[in-house]
Amino acid sequence: MDVQLDHVHITQPNYFYVTDFEKNFNYKNGHEWMQNNHIIPFYCCALYLVLIFGGRYYMSNRPKFELRGLLVIWSGSLAILSIIFFVRTLPEVYNILSNHGFYHSICTASTYDPVNSLWSWLFCLSKVPELGDTFFIVLRKQPLIFLHWYHHVTVLLYTWYSCIEISGYSRWFTIVNSFIHSWMYSYYALKAMRLKLPKWLAMTITTLQIAQMFWGIFVTISAYYYAYIAQVQCNVPVKNLIFTTLMYLSYLILFINFFKRTYFSKKRANKKKEKESRIKTE
Repeated sequence: MDVQLDHVHITQPNYFYVTDFEKNFNYKNGHEWMQNNHIIPFYCCALYLVLIFGGRYYMSNRPKFELRGLLVIWSGSLAILSIIFFVRTLPEVYNILSNHGFYHSICTASTYDPVNSLWSWLFCLSKVPELGDTFFIVLRKQPLIFLHWYHHVTVLLYTWYSCIEISGYSRWFTIVNSFIHSWMYSYYALKAMRLKLPKWLAMTITTLQIAQMFWGIFVTISAYYYAYIAQVQCNVPVKNLIFTTLMYLSYLILFINFFKRTYFSKKRANKKKEKESRIKTE
């Protein structure tokens, strides 16, 4: 079945199997609900910040919790959910690219496809429970870095806002983010199981996150080009572009800084210790 939009005849993606739940999803109702409840993510973020910083203060003079079993279940569940998001949104992205080109992947919203619409909508909602990651950090008394909580807050606000705006290029955020989270949460689950994983795996995941930021900036620039330079039909509001650009740039700086501090600073520190130990034994 094909769909006629305002400016293009869109072919439907091919799915191996479509459930009745997916087939009958009404995106208009879902979109209207998010629009009517646009204040929810702000309440969630405010409560989140109060709880994590209040929780950190509360835990300052108390013994940490291990919570390994719960963390395995938590991270494993989010890994499975991320894999489902990726697998169910991939056919639509492949369809739009192969049949209609990169321009339509930026400028044509995926709402024509009920399967992608459902999982994109659920993807937006999933950023609320993902805030739970931080409570494990607080209760286990691990370092709570700015990148972590800033990323959670801004991603929730952005995804909810993008679902309301229905911009075509948000499909790239959904599929790339879910792909990387599939690996990231799987890694966290395995680490919580005390499995010894190679260091290069963590470095690869962080590298993928940095690559995501570069790709996000490229997609945003492409959207600006189509909408305001080439002036072809492209539903991308300026305020969305500004917010997205600032978000990706801030992530890029923070993730590169995290990568340097985590992997290269430790290497230099280890080399210094080795050198000092050699001097002492000579």
